[in-house]
Amino acid sequence: MKLKTHSGAKKRFRVKPGGKIKRAKMNKRHILTKKSSKRKRLLGKKTHTHSANQYQLDRMLIL
Repeated sequence: MKLKTHSGAKKRFRVKPGGKIKRAKMNKRHILTKKSSKRKRLLGKKTHTHSANQYQLDRMLIL
């Protein structure tokens, strides 16, 4: 039987060709008035997941 990919994970993460997993940063949804423009600008950029979470992400994304 084939395993299914975690539906929430496939919407939030993208796997790069090198095997690294790309994700968006948190804290960019609401209460933006108290955050500086620099902070909001940096939160809009993508980043890679931490190596400590690699095993769980591999299981959710069936890698």
